[in-house]
Amino acid sequence: VQLQASGGGLVQAGGSLRLSCAFSGRTFSSYTMGWFRQAPGKERELVAYISTSGRTTYADFVKGRFTISKDNPKKTVYLDMNSLEPEDTGVYYCYAFAGAPHWGQGTQVTVSS
Repeated sequence: VQLQASGGGLVQAGGSLRLSCAFSGRTFSSYTMGWFRQAPGKERELVAYISTSGRTTYADFVKGRFTISKDNPKKTVYLDMNSLEPEDTGVYYCYAFAGAPHWGQGTQVTVSS
C-alpha cells in the first residue's frame, strides 16, 4: 500500500483547503482511511477517519468544520477543511488501516492569522 497526500498550502484564517490522498494497492474499499496531523512540537493527533462502511468519526476540535469523504472507484480519500484557524497548522498525514497501519508522506497546512 502506498499513500500520496496532496492539497496542503498556505491559507488565511477562515479560509478553506481540500486535502486528497491517493491510495495505491488493492482492495481500497477494505481499508479504514483517515487523517492525522502534527503541529510543531506536538504529538501526532487524529483528525478524522472513515470506515469501510462510510461511517465518519471526527476529533472534537474539527467537528462542524472538516468533512472526510472517499471515492472508492478513484481510491481517494478527501478532507475538506473550512473555517481554518491558525491552530490547524501542521503536517497532515493520510493513513490506511486494515490490520496494520500505512502512512503517507504528509502535506503541510499553514493557516495565517
